Amino acid sequence: MMHPPAYNCFVDRDKMDSAIPDLGPKELSCTELQELKQLARQGYWARSYALRGQVYQRLIRDIPCRTVTPDASVYRDIVGKIVGKHSSASLPLPEFVDNTQVPSYCLNSKGEGAVRKILLCISNQFPDVSFCPALPAIVALLLHYSADEAECFEKACRILACNDPSRKLVDQSFLAFESSCMTFGDLVNKYCQAAHKLMVAVSEDVLQVYADWQRWLFGELPLSYFARVFDVFLVEGYKVLYRVALAILKFFHKVRAGQPLESDNVKQDIRTFVRDIAKTVSPEKLLEKAFAIRLFSRKEIQLLQMANEKALKQKGITVKQKSVSLSKRQFVHLAVHADNFHSEIVGVKEMRDIWSWVPERFALCQPLLLFSSLQHGYSLTRFYFQCEGREPTVLLIKTTQKEVCGAYLSTDWSERNKFGGKLGFFGTGECFVFRLQPEVQRYEWVVIKHPELTKPASLESATIPPSPSYSVSSEPADRLSPFLATRHFNLPSKTESLFMAGGSDCLIIGGGGGQALYIDGDLNRGRTGHCDTFNNQPLCSENFLIAAVEAWGFQDPDIQ
Repeated sequence: MMHPPAYNCFVDRDKMDSAIPDLGPKELSCTELQELKQLARQGYWARSYALRGQVYQRLIRDIPCRTVTPDASVYRDIVGKIVGKHSSASLPLPEFVDNTQVPSYCLNSKGEGAVRKILLCISNQFPDVSFCPALPAIVALLLHYSADEAECFEKACRILACNDPSRKLVDQSFLAFESSCMTFGDLVNKYCQAAHKLMVAVSEDVLQVYADWQRWLFGELPLSYFARVFDVFLVEGYKVLYRVALAILKFFHKVRAGQPLESDNVKQDIRTFVRDIAKTVSPEKLLEKAFAIRLFSRKEIQLLQMANEKALKQKGITVKQKSVSLSKRQFVHLAVHADNFHSEIVGVKEMRDIWSWVPERFALCQPLLLFSSLQHGYSLTRFYFQCEGREPTVLLIKTTQKEVCGAYLSTDWSERNKFGGKLGFFGTGECFVFRLQPEVQRYEWVVIKHPELTKPASLESATIPPSPSYSVSSEPADRLSPFLATRHFNLPSKTESLFMAGGSDCLIIGGGGGQALYIDGDLNRGRTGHCDTFNNQPLCSENFLIAAVEAWGFQDPDIQ
């Protein structure tokens, strides 16, 4: 006969039995990380209360931490002084949780009070943690699987005190949190294009929707789902959180596509969807979907996160403003405003489409006209002169047949001067090409959709072999290169990384087997075809005459 699980005194037995039925004890003998990873993904300890508690204890004990990390004995010493005569239920929450509701999951009232006590004691011991809305959910989950409050406190402290630079666990400042939200937005834009299109269509400010992504996981997901995500997170790290949130968005889009949203607030709709996710998908299917997404390497995501942090710092956004969030994305409806936008090639709506595709760190900016063939003349030399010193830029072309196409170009055109007068390719995997008329279509770097073309390389070894016919830009190994720089990838041939090139007599976007765009030195004629770099269809008639060319830059809006 199987004995009922020995829950601790903080757990409501009936709720727990119903949420995560216990299938009895299991042994775990493996120590290899690869094997643990498989077992976590399979949910090996998910249905054993005792074993999950042991596994959490072991995985958290193995987190490399700062030398002085508060432990259970510290908690016992300070809890009386900090809590004082307050009843647990009336304890205030620390400021760093940002008014986040504490999820109770399957805790009883004693457990709910204990979470507040533990959070206050963490706040006392970690004065440098200024913004961490994920922590209440983490503490609440850990309390289900801890012997007492002190043990739960120690586990949470070890997660916060992790000092392995390659192993980010939780955001602990507003800057880190906000750049994670931007990074998530960038990943949605790349990996969930249909969902992104829906979000852009139905929300005033799409970044405000994506800024909720951690809440979906740390607060809205039911315990049986969140615990499964947390199992894998402890073994594999932060990237798992992005995967699961992307999978949630994919399921949301699948269920809601073609249906009217239940409220005019898509943010609220997604929260409701996540709370009721059991109606749509099992924890197993959610994780299966999450791991089917072929994400960038951890290193690339780190570089993207750093680029987003840098952009926020440059805008002076490092702390949450009490009165107004300065980080609110000047979303396309504001950035591209009918009153201050004029183009000979595209209207406000089309420019908003383009703006919804650009990386989050630039979507905070407004479009700035750098070059117009109608104002500056039909000269490639003048085009370069007007664009140099600007990064990134958007190129727009209108043909005499009224077709409209273009490209988002990640890198300053002055890079072309590094090749000593020869035609050389440069740029990064953030470049993309598109057409707007007759119908809208975007083509991104082929490696994003087909990561099997490459194996991530170490930053030192990833170089591109030189070519006798044209050059490819490379960077010194000690320089921190940008997100999606080609030298981070072992590409079988250089044809998948020919982003942009410029000479005195022509400009080329995309190469290998053809060119996505070729424009002559007089900005008079052009051609377009399939190329390996973007795996695109022709962007307009294959040979075309140019009616107008524009280049647009990105200008910071004044922060009031």
